Amino acid sequence: MRRLELRDVVLLVVLGVVFGFLYWALVQGWNVLAVAMGPAGDLAQHVLLGGWLIVAPLAVAVVRRPGVGILAEVIASVVEVVFLGSAVGPILLVAAALQGLGSELPFALTRYRRFGWGVFALSGICGAALVFFFSAVRFGWFGQDILALRFGLQVVSGLLLGGLLARVLVEALRRTGVVDNFGIVRDGLAAQPALVRRER
Repeated sequence: MRRLELRDVVLLVVLGVVFGFLYWALVQGWNVLAVAMGPAGDLAQHVLLGGWLIVAPLAVAVVRRPGVGILAEVIASVVEVVFLGSAVGPILLVAAALQGLGSELPFALTRYRRFGWGVFALSGICGAALVFFFSAVRFGWFGQDILALRFGLQVVSGLLLGGLLARVLVEALRRTGVVDNFGIVRDGLAAQPALVRRER
């Protein structure tokens, strides 16, 4: 695989900044949902967790180079911590790296050659699962009666928001034409022949 080009780096920074702001907005939504859920408000973080996974598969699908999912998640977390004053603090960078690693793993196992719904679904599941165990250790969830419920909610959220929704956003972005100079078009046409034939 070729190395990252300048345009790839610029795109990753743009994605990181945009999603850094979106992730911060998602935190506000988390707070509202937690209040609305009353006694079960602590579970709101698991319901929405998948939303914090989106930039990694999006970056991987567009740029198609190793490590870009992790990098995009970390950039987004830096924006949250440094520029938006996230209360989580620097530990958020560790969580973001784990989210990116888990989300990118299914694509890496295909050697960045397959970008179908199944791979995106696995991306969301893996990203959610990996960061769950980090959070479980950090917050002492092991031994709780609702540990399985926490895990189940987070995995489903990862599947739907961090996986399938990310796939929808990738396709929407591709259709705009703004990523025509990136790997998603250079490499992706051969990877999705059925899609190409429909568009000819």
